[in-house]
Amino acid sequence: MAAYPMNGARAWEAPRTEGPGLRIALFSGNYDCVRDGANQALNRLVDHLLTEEGAAVRVYSPVAAVPAFKSAGDVVPVPSVAIPGRSEYRVALGLPARVREDIRRFAPDIVHLSAPDWLGRSAQRFAREIGVPVVSSLHTRFETYLDYYGLRLLRAPVERYLNRFYRGCDRVLAPTEAIAGAFRSQGLDGRVAVWGRGVDRDQFNPGRRSPELRRELGYAPDEIVPLFFGRLVHEKGLAVFAGVIRAARERGYRLRPMVVGEGPARRWFAGQLPDATFLGHLSGERLGMAVASADVLINPSVTEAFGNVNLEAMACGVPVISARVPSAEALIAHGSSGLLVEAAAIADYTDALERLVISRPLRAALGAAAARSALSHDWCQQLSGVASVYRECVQPGRR
Repeated sequence: MAAYPMNGARAWEAPRTEGPGLRIALFSGNYDCVRDGANQALNRLVDHLLTEEGAAVRVYSPVAAVPAFKSAGDVVPVPSVAIPGRSEYRVALGLPARVREDIRRFAPDIVHLSAPDWLGRSAQRFAREIGVPVVSSLHTRFETYLDYYGLRLLRAPVERYLNRFYRGCDRVLAPTEAIAGAFRSQGLDGRVAVWGRGVDRDQFNPGRRSPELRRELGYAPDEIVPLFFGRLVHEKGLAVFAGVIRAARERGYRLRPMVVGEGPARRWFAGQLPDATFLGHLSGERLGMAVASADVLINPSVTEAFGNVNLEAMACGVPVISARVPSAEALIAHGSSGLLVEAAAIADYTDALERLVISRPLRAALGAAAARSALSHDWCQQLSGVASVYRECVQPGRR
């Protein structure tokens, strides 16, 4: 069978059919176009399925001319266009006939949908047509994005659409028990499982703290370093973070933040924090060192479905001040392993930050408790749980 190019980006071999394990067709909105928590979790899942579960996996996703990172598994490009003003993200244009034929030849046992977009909805309908069970996983609270782009009036119809989408699946993988409970209350009881996240303990641990890196970046040994960690997009709460730093300075605390991450709002954010240290995108050992070398993570995002950055900072023994949202409440015990504050309440964030700035024992206690809590988040256990859900969906006699 001939390989075929799409989007002018890559050419791909025809599907392979050998192998005794499950066959999973995974549909992603931007599998390797953007390096974010959702895509990294999906890539970990695919790698685990291939190497630990003996599965065959075929990923269907928009692709970029230059991938953001080396992805796991075979990726079949689907037609897509870049989002205006956010060209790193692409929107799939449905499921054309040649991709449908590719899916038929692959003959999946499971269709896994990772986004409720046009591609995901098209794949959901096609899976019903060919009689394949559908599993979906929630990675982002898309309905919360609307508030950041002046589209709040669309929230009710978007939520109705999301409800229909997830009700059309055989299983739904929620990132936390709180979100799973919300799905169950919407009539999905019996179809919901929790797929949490793990943390790489070699990369993120308290031993990664580096006095040398702090000196290299111009921080004094006793200087308190607030950390922003994540993609530089407005929906991550950039305005709240900047407001908290300004408010703390007005109280007399001369704080110089460290910013780890990259994104289209970097110029705006740098204008709000002209003396901050912007490290851009980091990976590997350097990323672990940067996170562990901060003194407090401030995470004002309300759009997280899980909150990977909270967990990674916790694993490094860095106390976290986070918006009080379900994802954070699933990870952080307020006052014990971190501090939770009401979303967008700049004064409350500033009060919490002030407590940590003035009390080294409190920082140490919260950081130590956070590191202990993070030990329970194991990637292999979480990914094996997803494979178990797949097997539950496959009817006897299929494989």
